[in-house]
Amino acid sequence: MSPAPDQEPVTARIAVDLLGGDQAPAVVVDGALRAFQADPALHLLLVGPVDVADAMVAAIDPAQRDRLRTLSQDQHQAGVRAVMSAVAHGHADAAFSAGNTADIVLSAARVLGRWPGVRRPALTAVLPTATGRLVLLDVGSAVDPDEESLVMHARLGAAYARVVHGVERPRVGLLTIGTEPGKGDRLRRSLPPLLAEAELPAGARYVGLVEGGDVVTGDAVDVVVADGFTGNVLLKGLEAAYAKLGSPGGEAPGVPRAALLLGVGGTVVVCHGAGSGTDLAGGIALAAGLHRRAAVATMADHVVKDKHSQHNEVSHDG
Repeated sequence: MSPAPDQEPVTARIAVDLLGGDQAPAVVVDGALRAFQADPALHLLLVGPVDVADAMVAAIDPAQRDRLRTLSQDQHQAGVRAVMSAVAHGHADAAFSAGNTADIVLSAARVLGRWPGVRRPALTAVLPTATGRLVLLDVGSAVDPDEESLVMHARLGAAYARVVHGVERPRVGLLTIGTEPGKGDRLRRSLPPLLAEAELPAGARYVGLVEGGDVVTGDAVDVVVADGFTGNVLLKGLEAAYAKLGSPGGEAPGVPRAALLLGVGGTVVVCHGAGSGTDLAGGIALAAGLHRRAAVATMADHVVKDKHSQHNEVSHDG
């Protein structure tokens, strides 16, 4: 959601983990600089080694340096926890990292807490299709989930499609190896009746089993539910294919290398560890855009029935 032409964009304060990523810190600094220069209302909290943060500050026009702050952390795990703490204590509006997914998910759950009913937060990606775009989750957070977690992920994905994409009555499908009843492993065979009976938010409805081809066409569903292992394999395969062959929509962008960690008590965006500076800049921009739309809080309202209890009932891992 963009501001009206005569309105200034809402300030967005993003805590950035400078040590996250395969080529950190150089690629993170590159991405942060790109995002910073593209968005005059973007403020960054740079979390990482003093010399790295200071070098980035020095590269910024002195007139713009009031939009940058630094927080010294010399270890990646400490940096991940620090960006989450910045959000938890109101020093930042969103957290961003391209580091180890397991570290990010654990830190987010412990520091920010999880929404009521969410046992496994879901990394949520948006993919281009031949007809538009769809939501795919999980893409790497919960690689071995149970039925309860995947039913919750269906709820999370439906809320994302409604709030971020404006889809009325999102169609939710379960990814497996065929559309005939009984296809797939034990988990995939047990889930359809549970999804069919589940109370999905935003008027969403479960439409059945889908295959990998449905993710490309986008004809059958708006939300595709998968375990984190399968979703991650699919996502990386599509990334490579679309980079070589182009996206299915022609003018549609390629697969974004950033995903929202949905189901935790704050806006947390995770970028592919092998992402480029452009990829990381896109991830930071995604975090800023979600904050400006109050998207995470609105999605929580859809998923958590009692809107007034969500902040009081957010659970934290010990």
